[in-house]
Amino acid sequence: MSRIILIFLFLNASTIVSAQDFQSFINYANGITDQTQRQNTVDSFMNVIHHIGIPYLENDTIANFIYKGNASSVHIAGDFSFWSPDGHALSNLQGTDFWYSTQKYEANARLDYKVIVNGNWILDPLNPNQILGGFGPNSELAMPNYIQPWEIHDLDNVGHGRLETFSINSTIMNASYTIHVYLPPQYDDNLLYPTVYVQDGGEYIGLANADHIIDNLLDSALVSPMIGVFVVPNERNSEYAGSARNNYTRFFVEELVPYIDEQYNTIPEAKARAVLGDSFGGNISALISFKHPDIFGNCGLHSGAFQQNNFEANDLVLGEKKDIKVASVWGTYEGSLTQNMRTVRNSLAAKGYDLYSKELPEGHSWGLWRATIDDLLKFFFPHDITQVKTNTKLPLSIDLTYFPNPITNELFIKVPLGKYQIQVYNINGQLVLNKTDQPVHTEQYRIALADLEKGIYFLKVKGEKIIYTGRFLK
Repeated sequence: MSRIILIFLFLNASTIVSAQDFQSFINYANGITDQTQRQNTVDSFMNVIHHIGIPYLENDTIANFIYKGNASSVHIAGDFSFWSPDGHALSNLQGTDFWYSTQKYEANARLDYKVIVNGNWILDPLNPNQILGGFGPNSELAMPNYIQPWEIHDLDNVGHGRLETFSINSTIMNASYTIHVYLPPQYDDNLLYPTVYVQDGGEYIGLANADHIIDNLLDSALVSPMIGVFVVPNERNSEYAGSARNNYTRFFVEELVPYIDEQYNTIPEAKARAVLGDSFGGNISALISFKHPDIFGNCGLHSGAFQQNNFEANDLVLGEKKDIKVASVWGTYEGSLTQNMRTVRNSLAAKGYDLYSKELPEGHSWGLWRATIDDLLKFFFPHDITQVKTNTKLPLSIDLTYFPNPITNELFIKVPLGKYQIQVYNINGQLVLNKTDQPVHTEQYRIALADLEKGIYFLKVKGEKIIYTGRFLK
């Protein structure tokens, strides 16, 4: 970003002073001996940069934090200081109510922070940009090259899936759990879907907008249609990383997955199931998948916190190679966790895992996790490797009379007189032809299929009371 030329109007001198950077303003103001004029200079400066934005950014990598008000001490605490209350101390421009601190970050950094004034933690009153976190809203610093995620928004012009909420009783845990299940738009009872199981289910929906993200990814054809199972913990720390973790793992594998497979049209295969979570939620996701790769073939880690129980999950992940795809995202401002995630990435890569990893200049926050949900889902269930399959377990009624088989460019069918919905699916379950309210007679009804590629296809002709099905080869 090119430097912005700031113009300061000093009311008592009727002069114009130009400065090419923030430090030039500080140097100039410090050179003013009259305290009233110095305060007027500050007020004029604030009037100018109010329209530019605070923190005031320079040269892509410089962030100037500013607080204006009477105080005895001002600090900035956030991801960059691991939320220490003794984080960045702001300096006071002597004789004024102006406080400031200049810091350097990566050009694409995004960080949460708060201002601490006389020991009181507050949102930055000069920064309108806020982001929800696990402990409420924080002020957000987004450097010039940070790209805000588009996919997190509830957009009007896309299809919306639906959320079903219920409770499931666990005999193993002797407790009930709230489950939110996301079903994709046009959820079809005659199809099977991959499933993503998500820890901290309430937060991934309420703070990370995961349901909107799936909607938008589906609308942009970036992922396969999928079912989302968002599990709300009861005693998070114990279940994810404490004494209840083993029984919680059993609950997931022995009770939850069978229930979801029974109630919904899931693909009952490990490669079509993913489990993911943040922080300790990443810890339990690793334990679940690496202990049961026959159940979960995909593991997602948002800043996986593996330090509990003498790095139990860490040792499991770095141990014997499992048939699991792993996607891991973390920030450079996460202390020892950052280095540990790098070690995990390097070890998995050396063993030849199907691996996706990304390190970003961010902290241990929902801002990082919500903006990278799309990365994990696109890696697990990409659009070009369709996971939707025809559900042959469901009763599909009687066979069609149709010919020829194999076909060249057209197919003829015979069913009783009436109106029908005619659908053709490829071998992966993708809908490739859909005709509604087609009048069909007992005479030969022609379906043009010249645009189809060679392969095996499934035909479904749905009437008012009966479904006819068949299979043909082109």
